Order: sequence, then structure tokens, then C-alpha cells
Amino acid sequence: MAQPDQSDDGHHEPPTVGDGDARAAGGDTRCGFVSIIGAPNAGKSTLTNALVGTKVSIVSHKVQTTRAQIRGIALHGASQIILVDTPGIFRPKRRLDRAMVEAAWGGARDADAVVVLIDAAKGLDEDAEAILRGSVNLGGSVVLALNKIDRIPKARLLELAAKSAEFRTFDRVFMISALEGDGVNDLRDYLAGAVPPGPWLYPEDQISDAPQRHWAAEVTREKLYERLHDELPYASTVETTDWKALKDGSTRIEQTIYVEREGQKKIVLGAGGATIKTISMLAREELQEALEGRVHLFLFVKVREKWGDDPERYREMGLEYPKGE
Repeated sequence: MAQPDQSDDGHHEPPTVGDGDARAAGGDTRCGFVSIIGAPNAGKSTLTNALVGTKVSIVSHKVQTTRAQIRGIALHGASQIILVDTPGIFRPKRRLDRAMVEAAWGGARDADAVVVLIDAAKGLDEDAEAILRGSVNLGGSVVLALNKIDRIPKARLLELAAKSAEFRTFDRVFMISALEGDGVNDLRDYLAGAVPPGPWLYPEDQISDAPQRHWAAEVTREKLYERLHDELPYASTVETTDWKALKDGSTRIEQTIYVEREGQKKIVLGAGGATIKTISMLAREELQEALEGRVHLFLFVKVREKWGDDPERYREMGLEYPKGE
């Protein structure tokens, strides 16, 4: 299985393609950035994973789990589609919320094409309408994708598409189920033609440009949310603090889970450490499968009050620190 880039310095430039490679000269190849924007829980991460063909972004029923722009790389024919799975767009209340929303709109403005993803089962609620209004200011190719079509009648879908089109003219409208895969191939076909002509920016076996430390932390954060659901507030984050390749071929990974209060730490640890052991086991299993080797995972839980106001934590997550209150 192809893995996220293994550099640990957090800085990633697109690799240089050799002169002997047909892709280096551009030829008939295409390559570009596609931003997927939508409200929390619209299915952006699920769609990103479906388009890539494997898991590159964490998926949780808990809203606002994607915090930074996670790039997945999908290949389709001669096209390399670099997908930007952005944080959900919603009415921000906290500094972290503002950073996430700004990252989402920034990714959309910089993209060659944008997919506006609407949860068809929810319809046009306040968040969806705000995104549709904001999409008017986006250039390039902008398409509408109505997700979770398996949950509502066709007549309602057509009505929803018509109401969405009142906000702006979309280049195309797609009816999809990212989870079931319905309509995903048609969307991928379109995006392959929507990205501009040019050489590929990444090797064909690379599926993400996320630094490996960040990717591993995201795996653990997903297990954290799956296990604790609403018990754990959003004031938590995971950082990979150490990564070592051992002589026997295994990998030793240390990660720290940061929470804001002592009571939150007790929730993460669980009675007798049972909860943290389960989270560690689930994360380790996924890491071992992806890395195709044995993983020794060590998790620590620390209290860091008001980490949501610490600029360094934002840089760790790949977000810009918003100024002001």
C-alpha cells in the first residue's frame, strides 16, 4: 500500500519528475487542485477517500473532525487530481473555529476546481445556504454534489438541486453517495477533465502529501473520537512526538493527547486505563496495516490549559493562527 510522505520536518515540496518520464514534459497529462467544501458532516472526508480509492482522511460521525486541509491524490487516466479535504464550514464561535473556516475558504479560492458538497438528507439548512452564497465569489470550475442520495426520494433531490441553483450557476450537478460509491466515478471523470493540462506533481504511488507524523496523529485522533463520542469535547488534539525505525523492522511511535482540564484527562484514560488501552490498540492496528509492519505505539495524556489559544498548536495542525478575539 502506498503511504503518506515519510518526511518528518513538516515541509513538503512536490517531488521533481525526471526528464526521462513522459509526465515531466506535460504531454497529454493533467494535474490540478480540487477543493471539497461543505458543512460539517456533509461527507467531505468520505468523498475524498472514495475518490482516492483508499483512506487518507479521518472519518467520524462527530462534526468538525477535519481541522486542516488534508490532501489526497487521485489518479484517473492521464490526470492527477490533488484533492483538498477542507474543514467543515460553519458559523465560528471560537478561535479554532475561525481558523478552520478560514482554511476551508482559502483552499477553495486557491483551487483549480471546487466541489460544493451538500448533505441531501439535511437539505438546505443555515450552514448549507451560507456556503452556497459564499461559493458565488469562487472562480474556476465549481460543481454541486448532492450527497447521501440513498436517504431521500428522487423528487426531493431534484427540488434540492433546483433550489441550490438559485444561488449560482454550477458547471455540473452530481447526485452521489460517497459512502456507497454511487455517482463517484462520474464525479471523478469530470474532475479529471477539469484540472488543467500539465505534468504530475507527485509520484503515481503517493496517495497523500500529509507528513507522516501528522497522518499517524490523525489516525489516533479518529480512534479517540470513535471511542468517546460526545464525552470528549473538541478541546483535544493529538501530536506525534517521536518516531523511530527500529533494527528489527518495526516502528516505535510516541504520541501525546492534549486536553484542557484534568477531568478530560480522566475520561481519556478511563477506569484503570481501559479506555486509553482500547484507543491505543485500535490505532496501532490501523497503523500496522498501513505501514505493513509491526508498530509499538505509546500514548500519553497531558493537560494543557487553553491550548486553543496557543499559536504553536495551530502550526502543528497546519492552520493559520487567527488574530484578535
